[in-house]
Amino acid sequence: QVQLVESGGGLVQAGGSLRLSCAVSGRTFSTYVTAWFRQAPGEEREFVASIRWSGSSTEYADSAKDRFTISRDNAKNTVYLQMNSLKPEDTAVYYCAVKSRFTSSYPYWGQGTQVTVSS
Repeated sequence: QVQLVESGGGLVQAGGSLRLSCAVSGRTFSTYVTAWFRQAPGEEREFVASIRWSGSSTEYADSAKDRFTISRDNAKNTVYLQMNSLKPEDTAVYYCAVKSRFTSSYPYWGQGTQVTVSS
């Protein structure tokens, strides 16, 4: 199976930056996709960004484009989410998740890391 551990969340002022990390362990394949999702209080979980485990294909939600960058370090089995120009509406629990690129659902999830952006 696959285990995911997020880190890097915290409290930051509006306009600041944070870098989230997702350490991936267990059975992984080059066909996997790793994604970041977030869930604000009272809201549904939403997609933020994704990256394939091989190649350079990435996807972003409109809310993340131009401010967030997803990247990976295969040697460290870690995926990052660099978040710049943070806004109070970015406040949420951020989760990383893994799936095969041939499926639509994400079966593997981390425990989440809290990001709070103060105004």
